[in-house]
Amino acid sequence: MNRNVLYLAIGLLGAVTAIVSYRLYQERQKTTGIEINIGERGISIEKK
Repeated sequence: MNRNVLYLAIGLLGAVTAIVSYRLYQERQKTTGIEINIGERGISIEKK
């Protein structure tokens, strides 16, 4: 029984590490710069 708990703990640690790594990857992939939108109110320019 103790060995199963150890495997479960290692699996959970690996899953948490994978999730946190993926979230950091997504955060770094966000684009930076400017965003230009053309709509009913005219042109809007936003700095990101």
